[in-house]
Amino acid sequence: MGERIEDFLHWMEAIPAFWAYITILVIAYGENVVPPIPGDMVVVFGGYLVAAGKLNFILVVLLSTIGGTLGFMTMYVIGRRIGEAVIESRRIPWIPRKQVESARRWLERRGYGLVAANRFLSGLRSVISLAVGMAKTPVTPTAFWASLSAVIWTSLIAYGGYAVGENWAAIAVFLRDYGRIVAGLIFLVIVVQALRWYLKRKGSRSDTDDPGNIGPKRG
Repeated sequence: MGERIEDFLHWMEAIPAFWAYITILVIAYGENVVPPIPGDMVVVFGGYLVAAGKLNFILVVLLSTIGGTLGFMTMYVIGRRIGEAVIESRRIPWIPRKQVESARRWLERRGYGLVAANRFLSGLRSVISLAVGMAKTPVTPTAFWASLSAVIWTSLIAYGGYAVGENWAAIAVFLRDYGRIVAGLIFLVIVVQALRWYLKRKGSRSDTDDPGNIGPKRG
């Protein structure tokens, strides 16, 4: 754990409960807007403060959920506005508007699963919220699934901090390793998809360049 983060948590432990709650709310919001902020660690530490009798578990989960959802929706709005500006700009005529619209419809049908999973995908939360915003998914269901994801995730990690008490740092280590595993799996999926695309494109070129495919076929 970084020395600055440790100092911050010691400070959080020393301040009155009201300001600790405000800190949890602000950090949960900021984590989505500025990803390097260690929001999950603060929630875990909030769980430890519950075990120490300084905070209330329901308030820790509630404020973490509110902050996380507001942060997600902030990035969603930014993505939505940027997406509209790019797609509607006549100065960029090569933007494939039909494909973007098809992607938006796909996300409307199947993309809420990605929103619901966003809290479990460490390091991709801001990316997901931006992408969903650019796809212009409806606000209400997007906010609902983002809230559901936040409340489940924050409940789990806050309870982890509560359950282990003074050993809460073990949960932080687990979350760090979990984030690395998720990032590795996502990278692997990207590599596999890129390889499949390359092989498919190469196969299409081979078929086009095949002299046997030129000219009419005779029976």
